[in-house]
Amino acid sequence: MSLLGITTAVILVASSGSTSLGTHSSAVAARIATNAGFLLGNAHRCGIDTDRVVKVGQLVRELIQAASKDTKEQDDATETFATFFLATALPDQGDSKLVASCATVTSEFQKLERHRVAGATPPNKATGGTPSPRFRLSDGE
Repeated sequence: MSLLGITTAVILVASSGSTSLGTHSSAVAARIATNAGFLLGNAHRCGIDTDRVVKVGQLVRELIQAASKDTKEQDDATETFATFFLATALPDQGDSKLVASCATVTSEFQKLERHRVAGATPPNKATGGTPSPRFRLSDGE
């Protein structure tokens, strides 16, 4: 296993605050975890910048949290994510089942990277109670 792969996996799992080893998770949270673990693991394997993978991993953590009914489901889904991430980020030499095309992985990763969680504050966007200025038709004449 590469040191970078292990480090990335540890960062992604540790940022979730999960330590449970349970195996039952909700269908939605489990699906998010499985698909995201597969995609992000392959993204790491394909050489996508580690900072980008970690950032999207944090988005996935938010999605899992939103889809989970309780902390146990969240912990189970996080463990599923980590399992798929490690299996695809560092596949065995003879195991081609988990290896996806890097062109496809990059395309899908970019789509997920552009995803925004509903209700989240857009990055680099000011928030506050300042009203927008009112303009009249006579302004600028």
